[in-house]
Amino acid sequence: MNRVLGVRLCRNVAASLRPTITAQPLTVAPVGHCQPLTTTAATEPCVAIVGAGPAGFYTAQQIIKRTPGCRVDLFERLPAPFGLVRYGVAPDHPEVKNVEHSFSQTAALPGVRLLADVTVGEHVSVAELRAAYDAVVLAYGADQERSLGIPGEELANVTSARRLVGWYNGLPGCPAPADLSAEHAVIIGMGNVALDVLRILTAPLDMLKETDITENALSALAESRIRHVTVVGRRGPLQAAFTIKELREQLQLPGVTALWDDFPADQLEKQLPDLPRPRRRLTELMVKAARDRRSPADGRRSWSLRFLRSPLEAHGDAAGRVAELRLAVNRLDGDKVAATGETERLPCQLLITSTGYKGQSIDPDLPFDADRGVIPNTNGRVTGIPGVYATGWIGTGPVGVIVSTMTASFGVGRLVSDDLAAGRLGGRSSEPDQLLETIRSRGVRPVGFADWLRLDEAETERGRQTGAPRQKVTSVEEMRRIIWAERDQ
Repeated sequence: MNRVLGVRLCRNVAASLRPTITAQPLTVAPVGHCQPLTTTAATEPCVAIVGAGPAGFYTAQQIIKRTPGCRVDLFERLPAPFGLVRYGVAPDHPEVKNVEHSFSQTAALPGVRLLADVTVGEHVSVAELRAAYDAVVLAYGADQERSLGIPGEELANVTSARRLVGWYNGLPGCPAPADLSAEHAVIIGMGNVALDVLRILTAPLDMLKETDITENALSALAESRIRHVTVVGRRGPLQAAFTIKELREQLQLPGVTALWDDFPADQLEKQLPDLPRPRRRLTELMVKAARDRRSPADGRRSWSLRFLRSPLEAHGDAAGRVAELRLAVNRLDGDKVAATGETERLPCQLLITSTGYKGQSIDPDLPFDADRGVIPNTNGRVTGIPGVYATGWIGTGPVGVIVSTMTASFGVGRLVSDDLAAGRLGGRSSEPDQLLETIRSRGVRPVGFADWLRLDEAETERGRQTGAPRQKVTSVEEMRRIIWAERDQ
């Protein structure tokens, strides 16, 4: 599914399933000033959601819609909500980020409370959440990269797409992960994230100035010496995981040339009639672009897709910096990738891995599949722990686009609501407000939605001054200073 269709479907389905919200100014009770939502009665169902990103908000929307009177608390590790939408979506894709408006309306509902800047597993345990809530939903995503596992991966200027994306999107704790003085960069992986990174590295600076990309990233890209980027995939063109929207955007970048050496356009054209429509349209676009062969203008950037190649080893220069990549040449044996025994070498002064994400365990009491990086579950119910659920990438692994997360999270939200209605949950031994006071007693100051709005306003004002939608604050300490400045006076 392409991203535009996914966004439209996401909006349409979400509009039909989320609670009806009358458009009005957001009025919310602050949390950080020790003002509880309201005192919860023992008969009122209460649900804790760990993670205030898309999975968390979509789950909350469904629970609120199906369980009137239910209280939902969204716990978030960072002082800012919205997770992957804020820190993972490419800065030049504002149409995807618009879902934040829907999430803001949900967070402003009387039965919903944001508890940001609270780390589950450190400031509060899952056992404590289970004691205070009827159900606990784990929706904290997958924020660790998968390594290539090849020699030379430890060389300087070898980094991951996750770190690069976090850096240019302003994720706290993500300093500049690479030196952009390299002339030839290589990206391993052919998903949408890989093409997002390719686009950011090759796009004209004037296009990026109109986005919410961070000032530090914009300055580094202005000094970039990258002239060519090769995107490497171990399978063939018919197995490429990126969507047509990402490819079309890359092809339309002004002053950037695609090189299609050795691309099997004639062979692929013969297979077009037998392909499913989405795959056929994507392949048609590649064939058309490959036949429009152009040479890069002097001093301009270029890029290429290198199919049927697997990284074997990265070689460094005398200074310990990556300089070359040795690749295995593959062939397809049916649906399987097989090595031909041939190898080739590729110049590479910047190596970026984009081979997927995986989750991590946040609490020793939770089961965890370390190989897959997920919490084991059956249709959202966590294995062996009644009343605990998993959704989003921590439950399914990093699959699909945002509409996939929405569909899965709506399903888990319905599951929680059905279990509440059937009396399968309940019997909590304490209350959410009591737990909130315990968290505060540990020196933690939870950020409520009204508190977050002060940071949101400050970022928007900073962006207004430079002609950008916003300038994100990238330091947790500065976030806290802005959020609490007025209240602490």
